[in-house]
Amino acid sequence: MAARDYSDYNAQRFEEGRVGEGSLAPFTFLCVVLVLVASGLLMLYSSSYAEALSHGLPHYYFVLRQGIFALLGIAAAAVVNFVPVKWIRLASIPLLSLAVIAMVLTLLTPYGVTVMGARRWLDLPLLPQFQPSELLKLSLVIFLAWWFSSAKTRRYPGWYHVVPFIIAILCALLIVAQRAYTTAVHFLLIFFALCIAAGLKLRYLITAGAFAAVPAVLMMLSEPYRVRRVASFIYPSLDPQGMNWQVNMSLSAIAEGGLFGKGIGNGTYKLGLLPEVQNDFILASIIEETGIAGFLFISMLFILFAVLGLRAAVRLLGRDDFQGLLCVGITIMIVSQVVLNIAVVTGLLPPTGIPLPFFSQGGTNLFIILFECGLLYRTVSASSKEVAS
Repeated sequence: MAARDYSDYNAQRFEEGRVGEGSLAPFTFLCVVLVLVASGLLMLYSSSYAEALSHGLPHYYFVLRQGIFALLGIAAAAVVNFVPVKWIRLASIPLLSLAVIAMVLTLLTPYGVTVMGARRWLDLPLLPQFQPSELLKLSLVIFLAWWFSSAKTRRYPGWYHVVPFIIAILCALLIVAQRAYTTAVHFLLIFFALCIAAGLKLRYLITAGAFAAVPAVLMMLSEPYRVRRVASFIYPSLDPQGMNWQVNMSLSAIAEGGLFGKGIGNGTYKLGLLPEVQNDFILASIIEETGIAGFLFISMLFILFAVLGLRAAVRLLGRDDFQGLLCVGITIMIVSQVVLNIAVVTGLLPPTGIPLPFFSQGGTNLFIILFECGLLYRTVSASSKEVAS
C-alpha cells in the first residue's frame, strides 16, 4: 500500500471511530480510579485523625483500615480481569443467593450487628465486619445483566420480565428491614436504570413504578424517625439543633471553604462541630479544606468516570449485551451514589446515610466499589477493542 493510500486509510478509520477514539479509555479509566482512591485516603486521614485521637486511637487508625480494604479491593479488581466472562455470567445466581443469605443472617442471627438502631452489618468468624447490602446491589446488577441478555428474555418478552421485578422488590424489602430505606430506594433506581438500558417497554416500567410507589410511601411513613426527617427537611426551623444540625454545620463548613479552602489538614469543623464527618459528610470537610476548586476537581473525576463508563456501555449494547448492561449498572450505581451524597451534604435532600464513594469511611463499600471498577475496567477495555476492530 502506498504511503498516501495508507494515510487515507488511517484517516477513514479515524473518522469511523476505529483508530484513536477509545484507545486510551482503559488507561484513562485506570488513572481516574487510582486518583480517586489516593485522594480519598488523603482526605479521609485529614478528616478523621481528630476523631481517632478523641477515642484514644492512633491518628492513622481510620485511614489504615481504609488503606487495607483499598489494597484488597485493588487486588480483587486485578484478579477479576482474568476471570472469563462466561464464569461471571454463571456466577450471577449463586452470587445473588449468597448475598440474600447474608442479608437474612444479618436480620435473624446473632451474627447481625446493630449500630445506632440499624441492623446492617454482619460479623462472621474469620471475616471482617461488612454490610451485605453492598454485596446485594452488585449481585443484583450482575444477575440482571445476565437475565436481560439471555436468549429466553428475548424469546419471551413481557411476562418474563416479571421475575426480575419480583426479585428486586424482595431484595429491597430485605434492605428496608435493616432500616436502610434510602439504600432500598437507591437499589430500585439502579434496577429501573438497567430495565431502561435493556430496552423494556415504557408502559411496563410505568406500571411497575406505580405499583411500587404506594408501598414505598407507606413504608416511609411507617417509621416516626423517617417522618421527622422529612418534616425537618421541609421545615428546617422545626429542629435546627437536632435533625438539621449536621446539614447546617455542613453548609457552614462549605461556606467557610471559599474558593481555595483553608488548606488540607486545617479544617475546624472536623474537630467536633460536624459529627461523624469522616462518614457521610466528608465532602463538607473536603470543601472546607480545598474550597470550590477541590470540589470541582473531584466532580470532574466523577464526570469522567461516568462518561467513560456510559460510552463503553453504548458501544457494547447490541454486540455484547451482558457486558454492556453490566457497564450501565455499575456506572449508574456509583455515580448516582455520588449525586445523592452531594445533594444531602448541600441540603438538597434530607440526610440519608449514603456515603461518598472512594472518600467516606467504610471498608466494605470501598472494597465492593473497587471490585466493581475491576469489572468496569474490563468492559471499557472490551468496548475499545470493539471500536478498534
